[in-house]
Amino acid sequence: MPKPGEEFVLAPTLTSILSVVSVALVDNDGRVLLARRPAGKKHAGLWEFPGGKIEAGETPEEALIRELSEELGISAQTACLAPATFSSVAAGDRHLLLLLYVCRKWQGTPRPVEAAEIRWVRPVAMHQLPMPPADKSMVGLIEALI
Repeated sequence: MPKPGEEFVLAPTLTSILSVVSVALVDNDGRVLLARRPAGKKHAGLWEFPGGKIEAGETPEEALIRELSEELGISAQTACLAPATFSSVAAGDRHLLLLLYVCRKWQGTPRPVEAAEIRWVRPVAMHQLPMPPADKSMVGLIEALI
């Protein structure tokens, strides 16, 4: 509450929340698949959990299944997607809400359809990789879960 004579100033408001889904694909050896962002995109060259924006009318799981097909050429079932954690990060005039799922079962062999490259890494090794802040904040939990 402002003191007498002081103005009350509201903090700037965000214009929107950007809802994004991502996945920690875990192979039989306990490694996690990461994708490297391509040149020309925000955070180019950084490693991230694969995923993307939730489109209007999609559930997070539907969006993730679509993104896995588009980005990695694989398919997964909703029952195989386990919600793990989320990250909430300011991104300019928007706010990024990143939902992370864990998936241990899918069909097909992941390939870098949209990423510059993909890599299977041990969770402990993710701490050393350059990652966007929203992804990096979830590494510790993924390491503890796997």
